[in-house]
Amino acid sequence: MIVVTGATGNVGSALVRELAAAGEKVVAVSRGEKPVDLPEGAEHRRADIGDLASLTEAVAGARALFLLITGPQLVQGPPPAEVLEAVAAAGVRRVVFVSSQGAVTRPGSDGYARTLEFEKALAASDLEWTVLRPGGFFTNTFAWIEPVRTQGIIPAPFGDVGLPQVDPADIAAMAAAALLEDGHHGRAYTVIGPELVTPRQQAEALTAALGQPLQFVELTREQARENMLRFMPESVADHTLEILGAPTAEEQQVSGDVERVLGRPATSYAQWAARVAPAFR
Repeated sequence: MIVVTGATGNVGSALVRELAAAGEKVVAVSRGEKPVDLPEGAEHRRADIGDLASLTEAVAGARALFLLITGPQLVQGPPPAEVLEAVAAAGVRRVVFVSSQGAVTRPGSDGYARTLEFEKALAASDLEWTVLRPGGFFTNTFAWIEPVRTQGIIPAPFGDVGLPQVDPADIAAMAAAALLEDGHHGRAYTVIGPELVTPRQQAEALTAALGQPLQFVELTREQARENMLRFMPESVADHTLEILGAPTAEEQQVSGDVERVLGRPATSYAQWAARVAPAFR
């Protein structure tokens, strides 16, 4: 049995479907209600990573765990070593943890301190572990759905700064490989897209996918920060803006590990936009 935390998110939901399709017994864990698109054969359990008792109950009987921390858990919660000890005591032997590329490129940032604690705790544990370090998610641009539908605009800061963002489905595929196959223990994979893409180019890709004219509107840093603070902690918003506005040379490299592990290129933003275009209509 494999437990997937964050099962209602863009990565977790794709991973649950992929594991179920592979014939695995899957437990989809979320803090709220049962996912509406849970595939046949998958079980839902409610739990919170911040509540070790509920997490321990959710992973009981599992051999492997996909561990994703989001929201408040990015900056607070039980010590990572205690989280790992709790799941190991429940029988888990293999953990795939979603970290971030920024944990390596910006290790001094407060926004990555807890993520790095998890990485260090995994390395010090007796678990089989794999770390995935993605860049920014293509799905972050779902924030444009409302202004696209109501105003025909795409608002974003730093319009001409390119980054190799990634399709969450590629992260899920990497996680599935590490959960199901041997040979990934002790490895940390950089999970990014195949090319640098700017917000302005993303707007062009969505325009082409939708077949309708959209206007790109460049936000100021302050406007973008105000929007981000509606759904992420302050420290996370600040370091995200630093990456978006002033990426390092390492953050603009496109030689990630997706093709090496999966045997295919990472998904481009244009391919992703074509696939999800109906969501913007």
